[in-house]
Amino acid sequence: MRLRCRVQQRPGSRDAIAPCGTGAAFAATQLSNKEHMPLSASRLLLVEDEVRIAEFVIPDLSAAGFQVTHVKDGASGLAAILSGEHDLVILDVMLPVLDGFEVLAKVRETGNAIPVIFLSARNELPDRLAGFEIGADDYLPKPFFVEELIARIRAVMARKSGKVIDEIQVGELTLNLISRQANWRGTVAPLSQREFSLVECLMRAPNRIFSRQQILKNVWGINFNPETNVVDVCIQRIRKKLNRQARDGKPFPIETIRGVGYRFQLEDE
Repeated sequence: MRLRCRVQQRPGSRDAIAPCGTGAAFAATQLSNKEHMPLSASRLLLVEDEVRIAEFVIPDLSAAGFQVTHVKDGASGLAAILSGEHDLVILDVMLPVLDGFEVLAKVRETGNAIPVIFLSARNELPDRLAGFEIGADDYLPKPFFVEELIARIRAVMARKSGKVIDEIQVGELTLNLISRQANWRGTVAPLSQREFSLVECLMRAPNRIFSRQQILKNVWGINFNPETNVVDVCIQRIRKKLNRQARDGKPFPIETIRGVGYRFQLEDE
């Protein structure tokens, strides 16, 4: 199992990679509107001059079913985009030769509407607004989690394709994003807003361990409170609604990691 990574700034360098929790193939998450999206054929162009960032990001993108081409400067990125050989571009802003803003401006001047996600340590509001004004489809500030980048890629590509994503399926658990119902091995149950958000958070990063603090922040929007047990209570409610043990004794996939938190366990673990 590989360590998940997070991109963040460090003194003396614009970007750095730091470990952040554990995880496994994010590719197990399937998005569908009755049929799963054929993302395995999607070709991504990563324009990033920091080699360490590329070395950490590319394996996860590949594991998620994407074909990734990497170039290290703006001029090479522009040429690769205009070649028409890619379906989506992940574009750093601070690049040698041509910066990301210049690259995208030149691309849009040609009428090319390829989806572009900016990935940059320049995360102030004026920078983000400038990116969208030039024609970006999304803007992900550094530091970031690779899982979030993959989720944003899927969302942008779904919008561009006109497909409406209404389900997430991981293993035998399906989460309906419209009705907020969960289906595990034939047991269907409606979820409250918090229950739904918690299950979605875990399903979008299979096998990644989330601490209670991370879940509180992602689902409830609050910082860690050592006196609260709302996460544990919410997990218990979800299990009570869906955990109907089959005759083979198959365990419910939301697993407690003693002393740490919870994860959505993949079937092959």
